[in-house]
Amino acid sequence: MRAIRFEVFGDPSVLELVELAAPALDAGTALVRVMAASINRSDVKNVAGTMKQTTLPRIPGRDFAGVVEAGPAQWIGAEVWGTGGDVGITRDGTHAEMIAVPTASLRRKPGPLSFDEAASVGVNYMAAWLGIEAAGLKAGETVLLIGAGGGVGSAAAQIARRLGARVIGAERRAPRPDAPIRAIAEKLIVGAEDLPAEVRAATAGKGADVVLDLVGGVMFRSALNSLALRGRLVEIASTGQREVSFDLVDFYHNESRLFGVDTLKRDLTASAEALDALTPGFDAGDYRSAPIEETCGLSGAQEAYRQVAAGAAGRIVLRPQE
Repeated sequence: MRAIRFEVFGDPSVLELVELAAPALDAGTALVRVMAASINRSDVKNVAGTMKQTTLPRIPGRDFAGVVEAGPAQWIGAEVWGTGGDVGITRDGTHAEMIAVPTASLRRKPGPLSFDEAASVGVNYMAAWLGIEAAGLKAGETVLLIGAGGGVGSAAAQIARRLGARVIGAERRAPRPDAPIRAIAEKLIVGAEDLPAEVRAATAGKGADVVLDLVGGVMFRSALNSLALRGRLVEIASTGQREVSFDLVDFYHNESRLFGVDTLKRDLTASAEALDALTPGFDAGDYRSAPIEETCGLSGAQEAYRQVAAGAAGRIVLRPQE
């Protein structure tokens, strides 16, 4: 099979198109022909060497959609999708014509999604779902999404709406015209100098029951100060700075709660359980994948990685069979 592989860490130039034997199977694994695999920013970071658990040589890629070629009889020919925090890191990933996955992780692709769309769901929706699950967001509550125009923010907005929550979005710059947050948010705050004040103004002084801080680091204090009494803050990133400080007295007087979420801690099988929870939303049309900006074959992987590293607005999807 053809695959993209890296033997040293670095920029996308270290990626090589190679010919390898198809993955070996055992009684607990199945072989999936990869029809589509998106490129996440975490894939770029992985190739660059920021994922300390990554072992080399390695085929990168976390998200995929494809067709089962070998494995349990009831799965042969099934259209499946998947993602995992181990894929492309401690086990070979999805940027290849074939991938071996645990049979326990097999999940049927939602019918309304194309292969390209299904391959563009994984990491973004996993991060959003895990964050909302950690915070225990409920119908009628208000959630503030900091970084609402990005992939995770878009997924979180759609999940929150389906749950019946009120959504407030915050962004440094105006989101793209087709960003879901524009249609979902009751209030969209752009370029705020005092975000907590604007959030309280939009909530009759209460603040947000839940804040998903999808930026982190430089936004941590603003996120924390936007919480309502007994509000829950979820952190999944650390843009600009790893270490933060806050007023501990204010924190405990407000009875605030702080959660960290890391999608890398969920392997293929654990991630499949989250996909189970997300599938009804896709089947119902309440969720949609991020806009797909471009598709290409494996031969275009280096350039595709460069575009993602440069901040491509939409999803870039590899089609390994082309």
